[in-house]
Amino acid sequence: MARELVTGNNAAGYTLALAGEANRKARGAICGAYPITPQTEIVEFLRDFKFTKGRVVAVESEHSAMGVCIGGSLAGARSFTASSSNGLSYMTENVFAAGYYRLPIVMIGVNRTLGPPWNIWTDQGDTLALRDAAWLQLYTESHQDLVDTILLAFRVSEDPRVLLPALVAEDGFVVSHTQMVVDLPEQEQVDRYLPPLDLPHRLRGKGVTVGGMIFPHDTERHRMEIQAAMDRVPQVLAEAIDEFEKIFGRRPHGTLSAEHTEDAETVLIACNTMARTLRNVVKRRRERGQKIGLIKAKLFRPFPRQDYMRAVGHAKRVGVLDRNHSPGSGGIFWTEIATSLREKPGLLLQDYLVGLGGGDVTPAILDEIVDDLNARTAASEPVWKEVLS
Repeated sequence: MARELVTGNNAAGYTLALAGEANRKARGAICGAYPITPQTEIVEFLRDFKFTKGRVVAVESEHSAMGVCIGGSLAGARSFTASSSNGLSYMTENVFAAGYYRLPIVMIGVNRTLGPPWNIWTDQGDTLALRDAAWLQLYTESHQDLVDTILLAFRVSEDPRVLLPALVAEDGFVVSHTQMVVDLPEQEQVDRYLPPLDLPHRLRGKGVTVGGMIFPHDTERHRMEIQAAMDRVPQVLAEAIDEFEKIFGRRPHGTLSAEHTEDAETVLIACNTMARTLRNVVKRRRERGQKIGLIKAKLFRPFPRQDYMRAVGHAKRVGVLDRNHSPGSGGIFWTEIATSLREKPGLLLQDYLVGLGGGDVTPAILDEIVDDLNARTAASEPVWKEVLS
C-alpha cells in the first residue's frame, strides 16, 4: 500500500480504476464519461488508465454516461461513472432505470449546488434529490474515507443479496480539489477484496427484452424485492467492513459512527466534511466538561433508523446539520432522523441549515449552533445559519 499526497478526485479515479481492473478475468470494466465541474478530474484519470479489459466511453451528456453504464453492466462488466449537480439531474431518468434493473453500478457524486443561479460550490442537494431511486447512498468525510467507501460500495452492491447500484458522495472542492496523504490500495489487494463479478441476470447472447411492460402486481412485487435487498444492506456492509480490515489493515466506518454519545446530553449529527469540523468542536467542549457528543452520518440509503435510536442514547437535545434544503420542508437528513427518533420521549430535535451553496462551516458557526441548542426548551422550524459577507 502506497501513501501519497493526492486530491480527492485523483483518489476516487485511482480507486475506480483498480476496481475495474480487478474484473479483468471476468467481463472487464466500463465507464460512461462526461465532464462537469468539480467532477471532471475523475473521468480524466479513468480515460488515461490502461485497462487490461475495459473501456472509458466519452459521450455527449450525463444521461448517455449512465446509459453506457447500464449497457455495460447488463453485459456483465463492472461499471462506474461520476457526476455532479445539474449533470446528476440530467442523468435522473437513467439513474432510476439502473436501480430498477438491479445493476451494481458505482457512481461518485461530487456534491455541488444545483442551479440556476449557477454555483459550483458544495451542497448536498444534487445527490439527495436522488434519494427515492433504488440506489445505496454513502457520504464521506475525507480523502481516505472516500477511497475506502468506494471499495465497500462495489463489494456491497455486487453481493448477490443486494444487487443494487451505489452512489458515493464527496464534497466538491473541499475534498475533490484539496490534497491529503492517503493510503492508496495496491492492485493485488483490490483483486482479493473484489471477486470477479458474475451478474446473475446479465445478457448471455440470446435475444431478450429488458424492462418491458408489466402489470401492477408485478410492480408491487418488484418494489418489495428492492426493499428486501435494501433491508439486507447493513448486514452485508458489516461483513464487507470485516473483510476490508483483514485485507487493508484498517476499519472504515459503517452505517454511522457515534463519538462521545454514551453520557452526552447534547448530540450533533453531521456528515461529510462538516463532521470533521464538528469533531474538533466537540473535543474542545468536552475538555471543558460539557456532555456533548456527535454522530457522523454515512449511510443515507438505506437509512439506518435503529442505529440512530441506539446512537443517540439518553441525550436530551439533538441537533442536525443539513447542507441541503427541501423547499417547504427543511433539511433532508433532519426529516429522516425525525422519523427515526419519533419514539424517543421528551427529545428536543432541532434542524440547522448550514453551509448551503458552499458557505463555510467554521468552528465559530458550530459553536453558535451548540449554544443555541443548549439554550432551547423547545424545537422550532429549521434554523438558517446564513453566512453574511
